This record gives sequence, structure tokens and C-alpha cells, in this order.
Amino acid sequence: MSVDTEAERPSVRHLDIGDDDDAVRLDRWLRRTLPDVPYGQLAKWLRTGQIRVDGRRAKPGQRLSAGQTVRLPPLTAAQAAPPRTSIAIAAPIDVSDAADLQSRVLFRDDALIALNKPSGLAVQGGSKTTRHLDAMLDALRFGAAEKPRLVHRLDKDTSGVLLLARNVATARRLTATFRSRDVVKVYWALVAGIPAADEGQIDVPLLKTPGQGGEKMRPAKEGGQSAVTRYAIVDQAGQKVAWLNLNPLTGRTHQLRAHCAALGTPIVGDGKYGGKAAFIAGIPNKLHLHARSVTLPHPSTGVRMDVVAPLSGHCADSWAMLGFAPDKADFPTP
Repeated sequence: MSVDTEAERPSVRHLDIGDDDDAVRLDRWLRRTLPDVPYGQLAKWLRTGQIRVDGRRAKPGQRLSAGQTVRLPPLTAAQAAPPRTSIAIAAPIDVSDAADLQSRVLFRDDALIALNKPSGLAVQGGSKTTRHLDAMLDALRFGAAEKPRLVHRLDKDTSGVLLLARNVATARRLTATFRSRDVVKVYWALVAGIPAADEGQIDVPLLKTPGQGGEKMRPAKEGGQSAVTRYAIVDQAGQKVAWLNLNPLTGRTHQLRAHCAALGTPIVGDGKYGGKAAFIAGIPNKLHLHARSVTLPHPSTGVRMDVVAPLSGHCADSWAMLGFAPDKADFPTP
């Protein structure tokens, strides 16, 4: 009979959050730190209070702060092992990628960087994503001692304004600003069809549901989270395509994509939410959603600033092909 000694038993671990993980979501940090633990198990540990942050029960979506301590329950030998070799490892940043990112900087000072993210570039990595912005942030140091930090997100296929904090203090301030809703975001989208009203407000609660193509948001009066979007038609090409100005008042996952589909006019190229109706002959089968501007108080001075991103890539091509004039259509900040 074997004797189970104290040294052989798995034990509770307490890990400190470093500067590089400041403002990272807890669930993403857990997946990266414990790659061999199924997410269902992580969710159970969170639900039962076995994972704690600074001694308190934690929620998957809460943002971590440098200096906090995360308590992890005992792990089996397999779970505590180093990541499997099958886990994707980010490759070193390519020189051309670095140059392209630097050319996309819209604004830069000692506190923050505003980037015009291209469509097709994921913001963060995953098991099958090795090319992503998070792995390229060293290219945006511009001589700073620290690499910049992500403070908000855009979907992989959405282009436009993305803010980066250049130090821990700014990351904390910007994260608090986004949580306080003291930020105005304006998006542009091409949609298939023409909304019944020239402008209006889409107030449709959304519920996240699993699916074969990944998680998807669906309208749900019961159990859904409040989701509100203002919209206005900027221009239209006959009765087939409209250019919408979108102002999300809440920040749900895929909110604009789900709301445009609920309006009966899915975003062009968005087969996930619009099906075949989202594809228009002659227009690339890519998502036509662009984060046009972000308005917020500067994290250091408090002076309100407006960062605007010009259209690029397939969005620029499609707007031009349809005869739309982006430079003459900006709406005043709501």
C-alpha cells in the first residue's frame, strides 16, 4: 500500500499578477495560465469560489490589476504540467508587420496610442491563432520601457480605432473610463437592405448561446442583457445596400452585428448573423464594420479628445465602389 505524503498531494497556489497582465480579463488569464484545464472545470471553480482574487470570489469577465493575487485550487499533475506542444505559440513579429502597425498609428503621446486596426487581425491569440496584435505590441513601444497594453477590444474582422495604454497607470484609468460609459463610440457599417426608418434606436436584449460556429448572441427578452444601439442612415445604393452610422450605448459581444440583423438589415459579409442575405453580388464577402471614432477624456489631462480612423482595406474599396463619400459624412459626436 502506498503512502500519500504531504509533499505528493497537490496544493493550493497563489499567483501574483504582474504588470504585463494588468487589465487582462480573468477568464483569458486562466486559459493562458492553465492551458490543460478544460474551461468547464475553470468555470466550476469560479462558480464554487475555489478561484479567488485577493481573497474574494471572482467573476470570469473581471479585469485583473497588477499586484493582485489569484488563488488557484489544487491541480492534478497533468493540469499543473507545462503547456502541450500542440498549443499554438506566437511567432516573432515580422518586420513588415511591425512597419504596417506603426504606419497605422492615429495618435500617440506619453500616455496612449490610438491605432487603426486592420480587418482580419485578431486582437488576442487562441489555440489556433498565432498571428495577433497582442503578440506584436513590442513594435509599438516607440522607445518606451514598457510595451503598450490593450484596454478594449475589436472583433478580428472589424477595422478601426483601437486604444492602447503605454503604462500601467494609464491602463487603469482607461479601463475605469470604459467601465464608466464616459466613452462615445461611432461605427460605420454597410448593411444588406434599407431600414424602415431613416434613424432610430435598437433596444433588443441579447443572450450569448453556444453553437457549432462558436458563441453567438441572439435576441432574448427573458434572460438577455440590455443592449441599445442608435443608428442613422448616411447614404444608400438603391434598395440593396445602406451605409449606417452606429452608436452603441452598451457594449455587448457582437452587439452591432446582432442588432443590425434584428433590424432586418444584416451587415454585409456577416454570414454568421445574416446568413445568405448578408452577401451582395459585387461586394467582397467580408465583414463591412468599421470603428470610425472614439471620443473620451484623455487619461492624463482630462481634456475630451476625438480619435477618428479612415476606412481601409476592403471597406475603403466597397465604399468607393458604391459611390459613397466618407470624408463628407461624419456626424457630430452624440
